[in-house]
Amino acid sequence: MSLAVLYSRAISGMESPLVTVEVHIANGLPSFTIVGLPEAEVKESKDRVRAALQNAQFEFPARRITVNLAPADLPKESGRFDLPIALGILAATGQIPSDKLAQYEWAGELALTGELRPVRGALAMTYGAACSGRSFVLPQQNAAEAALVKEAEVYPATSLLQICAHLAGREPLQLHPARTGTDTAAADYPGLEEVKGQAHAKRALEIAAAGGHSVLMLGPPGTGKSMLAARFPGILPSMTEDEALEAAAMQSLSSGGFDIANWKHRPYRAPHHTASGVALVGGGSNPRPGEISLAMNGVLFLDELPEFDRKVLEVLREPLESGHITISRAARQADFPARFQLIAAMNPCPCGYLGHYSGKCHCTPDQVARYRGKISGPLLDRIDIQIEVPAVPQEDLLRQQAGETSSVVQQRVETAHQRQLQRQGNTNARLTVKGIDKYCTPDAQGENLLKQAISRLNFSARAYHRVLKVARTIADLAGSAGIVSAHIAEAVQYRRLDRN
Repeated sequence: MSLAVLYSRAISGMESPLVTVEVHIANGLPSFTIVGLPEAEVKESKDRVRAALQNAQFEFPARRITVNLAPADLPKESGRFDLPIALGILAATGQIPSDKLAQYEWAGELALTGELRPVRGALAMTYGAACSGRSFVLPQQNAAEAALVKEAEVYPATSLLQICAHLAGREPLQLHPARTGTDTAAADYPGLEEVKGQAHAKRALEIAAAGGHSVLMLGPPGTGKSMLAARFPGILPSMTEDEALEAAAMQSLSSGGFDIANWKHRPYRAPHHTASGVALVGGGSNPRPGEISLAMNGVLFLDELPEFDRKVLEVLREPLESGHITISRAARQADFPARFQLIAAMNPCPCGYLGHYSGKCHCTPDQVARYRGKISGPLLDRIDIQIEVPAVPQEDLLRQQAGETSSVVQQRVETAHQRQLQRQGNTNARLTVKGIDKYCTPDAQGENLLKQAISRLNFSARAYHRVLKVARTIADLAGSAGIVSAHIAEAVQYRRLDRN
């Protein structure tokens, strides 16, 4: 027949809408036209498909070829449509049977030799195919990632010839086995015991890990702020299956794709301070996720926080509060989840040595205020824990024995985390105002202490709620059912910049 119809998927934000690939062969002058709002990568598939078919010893028709990618108003990007276009041409010219094409969905970029190359967004596309009841055929390199969707039938292939042999019934493709929980490699995070001294900072990070709180570390250069941040994922609670799938889906949408070796490993993103607002929160004409979404269920580390452009930092305010980001453009809109833990680090002054025991800081109070003023009050208000990380004393630096290992700290964090899930269904950092009133009420002494802190430190309503959430986490780590004055006192001291 002269018409073939196949199915594939596009990527639009977190969604993978169905794309019907219609290939029509007609008489007339030889031409190859692709319609349906294709972007440059899709238009270039004409040359890849022609060379792949010829090098695979198929006949490329010297006729009028029209490829329609429906729906016509949905933008199509990337080389994932190479495979369905090539198969459509072969089916429309009768070179392969077309009776099985509707049973599958197809995606894959073609090399000029006819080999298949990996594509972006395999996880999202496979989930869409599984919901539609069709099997999914895609490149071998994407098979392990796609198989994370348990209900999906995934058929990996290495070349166009292999797929044609499958459709002809000569050499059927083998179904990729579903992934099991036993084949997950343990994450090799650096150990917390490698950081000497800094007991106060380690305690703050333990509280942050247990309750899902954001942290700002303030201290001179070389005190271990970056080391502490890099070891923070190692003390976070173990990822659940749903959390791992959410994180993998976000990674799958990035240009680098998802590495199956990182399954159930907490993402750790550390963008440079020259990053733009779009790089941080996502965007583009066809919106893609930014660093806050790629850090889904993991850690976003912003080093040298005041060196980021102020407008870039301000875009963090909404996602820190809501846990998602909406990218709006004139033509389309995309929603991305942004449930991440912010770990930030900064120097106390422009030279970095304010408060250092060497006494070599000569910054004036105006210079210090101007430097810290690069971070707005509303953003600081949204950071739960603000601590000083002082210079490490020489005796601690020369000491050989290590502190607590990450695994020991993680056990305590895991226990406190499970206590929160059993009580309220989410972490303390995600408590609403109603949840705070229900679960974070201190005793009489704690309430008096909190009133004094509010009057002396001029806490905002948001800072007040954050103190209660942190106190709730401290109580959970201590195994206490209620919040007492000691928990409130410790939570208040973690508002370092409010005390200024």
